[in-house]
Amino acid sequence: MSDLGSPGATAAKTALRDQLVTNRNRRPLLELGEFARAIADHLLTRPEVRRAATVAAYVSIGTEPGTGALLDALLEAGKRVIVPVVLPDLDLDWAVYRGSTSLVPARMGLLEPAGPRLGVDAVAGADAVLVPGLAVAADGTRLGRGGGCYDRALARVPAGTFTCVLLFDDELLPGVPHEEHDRRVVAAATPSGVRVFG
Repeated sequence: MSDLGSPGATAAKTALRDQLVTNRNRRPLLELGEFARAIADHLLTRPEVRRAATVAAYVSIGTEPGTGALLDALLEAGKRVIVPVVLPDLDLDWAVYRGSTSLVPARMGLLEPAGPRLGVDAVAGADAVLVPGLAVAADGTRLGRGGGCYDRALARVPAGTFTCVLLFDDELLPGVPHEEHDRRVVAAATPSGVRVFG
């Protein structure tokens, strides 16, 4: 894969993103539901998630690994769950998730909580941070959709926090193109289980 900061990294990322999004769009809907439940089951048994008082997560859309069951299970377990609100500059503010009925349509086809905003630094107070992505490398380098939202958010998360990307099994790759601003995660949750890096 491309070297850190090399001129070809951006083009390589774009090509890989296109391939990964195409693969996701081909997944059967029934499979998406089964995979969402499996990912939720794996994460809910992780000690880092079980011990967490606050979990930062996200509301999945389209063919992303589904988070609906996971978010509701976290609430049922008594967790405080915060989810992102995308700001005009593509940074992430955060708000408390109070169930799917508390969500309203937002920009870019997203759903977000209707409640008060907590500020961009709220993610720093989460005990576990669950993020979307398109792929992850064996060293934890995450490939996102290209807006940089989650790289900025992950930069605010203290070292040692459980940061985990939710993916499908075939999105665990030996390497991904990366640039200097890209942030690593410590784990990936897939339908097969949770893999911890390093």
